[in-house]
Amino acid sequence: MSDQEILLLFKSGKRDKAFRQLYKLFPKIEKLVRSKGGSKTDAQDVFQETLIILHRNLQKSDFNLTSSFYTYLYSVSRFVWKDMQKQFSKQELHDLKQDEVSVFHTILEEKKFQQAEHAFRELGARCQQLLQLFYHKKHSFKVIAELMQFKSEKIAKNQKYKCLQKAKDIFRTNQTVQS
Repeated sequence: MSDQEILLLFKSGKRDKAFRQLYKLFPKIEKLVRSKGGSKTDAQDVFQETLIILHRNLQKSDFNLTSSFYTYLYSVSRFVWKDMQKQFSKQELHDLKQDEVSVFHTILEEKKFQQAEHAFRELGARCQQLLQLFYHKKHSFKVIAELMQFKSEKIAKNQKYKCLQKAKDIFRTNQTVQS
């Protein structure tokens, strides 16, 4: 199946079928990871992470695949593996080509997204609910106060602030630990 046909599968909502086609490329990515000292499990992790990055990029309106899926997956996988190993030298970062810089930035964005997701999951259920009501469902503080049985809108607003601060603290702590 051609890259254009796979792209059409994604655009028409047939993601499972598109991913099945992309999984045919796994042996090549496995070979890359194994050649760099990784195991089959490492290769599976790298490939899964790479597919997540691809999927998120395909959902962006400004994303344009300028290479074959194989080239894109290989390049992203290479960066994901190096990032997992934390083996970027200053010279390697300096020598990156423009398209590689874009891939590298995408991986860094994905890492931040995962850290933010982790921080959210670390919050208590009540904080998660409050933040979802405000940011995801776009409810007013008046509605949130009623739904969550706060005495006033002001209390709901203060609780949202405290929950957000707690999430930020968790996020910062995780960034410090991983550095």
